[in-house]
Amino acid sequence: MRLALGEAVRAGGRGEVPVGAVVLGPPPQGMSQPGAVLAVAGNDREASADPTAHAEVLALRAAAAATGDWRLTGCTLVVTLEPCTMCAGAAVLARVDRVVYGAVDEKAGAAGSLWDVLRDRRLNHRPEVVMGVLADECGAVLTEFFSGRRA
Repeated sequence: MRLALGEAVRAGGRGEVPVGAVVLGPPPQGMSQPGAVLAVAGNDREASADPTAHAEVLALRAAAAATGDWRLTGCTLVVTLEPCTMCAGAAVLARVDRVVYGAVDEKAGAAGSLWDVLRDRRLNHRPEVVMGVLADECGAVLTEFFSGRRA
């Protein structure tokens, strides 16, 4: 999560909403901890003029390119803010095993707060969800960014 937080801060410095994401590879054989970092990304909607350039989507795309497979089975997506419906859907479609997030997004979250796309029993894949990791720090980056915008 600290790596994702660093990416969020960098995104905020570029004028993007400060959200960062990391994709970790599958655990090495016989281990329970996630594997190596496959991809790191921050939001890039403003610079790319792309409404889909959320940190999670960019990180999933980069991880798929790094592995040569769209199926990210065994991987973990770590993100500083609860994924929106698009990003939660992308995580489901990429078949990640786990989604770990920091701050809750009560306005657009789709991993347990407003919606729960990740655990919807109607879908063919449901990743494990771990929420609230470094939530205060993740939330503070967002609060600071938006308070500077509103001042």
